[in-house]
Amino acid sequence: MPTVPPFVPSPLPLSSRVEDEAPYQDLLGLWSDLEASLGLLLARPALIQQLPHKIAQLDTWLQELIAHDSDSALYLMFQLAGSSTVGYSASHALVCATLGHILAYEFQLPPHERNALVQAAFTMNVGMTALQDQLALQRERPSVAQQESIRLHPSEGRRLLEELGVADPLWLDVVGLHHINTSAREPLEQQPPAERLARILATCDRYAAMISPRRNRAGRSVAESVQAVTGPQSKLYEQAGEALIRSVGLFPPGVYVALSTGETAVVLRRTPQVGQPLVAKLLDARKVALRQPELLALDGQALRISHALPSTEVTLQIDHRTLVRLGMYAARFSDGMQQLVTMPGMR
Repeated sequence: MPTVPPFVPSPLPLSSRVEDEAPYQDLLGLWSDLEASLGLLLARPALIQQLPHKIAQLDTWLQELIAHDSDSALYLMFQLAGSSTVGYSASHALVCATLGHILAYEFQLPPHERNALVQAAFTMNVGMTALQDQLALQRERPSVAQQESIRLHPSEGRRLLEELGVADPLWLDVVGLHHINTSAREPLEQQPPAERLARILATCDRYAAMISPRRNRAGRSVAESVQAVTGPQSKLYEQAGEALIRSVGLFPPGVYVALSTGETAVVLRRTPQVGQPLVAKLLDARKVALRQPELLALDGQALRISHALPSTEVTLQIDHRTLVRLGMYAARFSDGMQQLVTMPGMR
């Protein structure tokens, strides 16, 4: 890949330089609407007519949002996962479906496997939606009865989906296997489809769960989540975990980072330079909020990312609409970044 010149931010105010504001506002609203629609479906699946068709519609909606701008989609997804505990089940399912879509592209899965993976991500916890939301707000550890419900929910989810009209055996098998806990005997590409997809989904599930806050546990940093799916103790997730990091980056859009200068920033967009995403500085070295975000092009040396931060360490009220627009504006002026935007879901 040719070297892409670093983006140099304009000193002019953002409001005077950004055009076509409506599409960015629409993207934010549509993402929220998608989560709300998924939440309604998961809360009352038995009341949904033609549930498989509704899930397919949500999948199409998701693909359109990612295709519109993959980095904005990742930004919104990680912000949502890192800050919300209300409606945790829908938020978590949406994160897993998005990551599943990205990994399907990375592994070049055939369409049927890709669809089964994403639809299973949407519905893998349908057998314990209410319990999952309760656990996200619960300070104490799960009770014995709750632990038993957690253990049984893959098979319960499969049974419920079958009753509600899901006829795709691969979709059902992946839901039933998504808590797979045995080490692989062969590479992903050589495994049976259901096992392969279940391992990919389990990786997305673990990664997403670690970055999401709960009452009894703050969301962990992306660095800790990366370690959980690629480190020496993660043989169950290793191959899919490495592919996930290749796709979304070490520091994906939407995550908070500490800079080598002691300042705090949020990642806006991936760049072709690994470990050097485009960021917007939010807090100075004294942890004082800036009057407006400041675009920074990292050089990997004097100005670099020190480490990722849990969302709980940044309590600043942030205008995500402005930051999404800022990232899109920056991408217009970099051919390399624009390539990341226009590809279907990832680089």
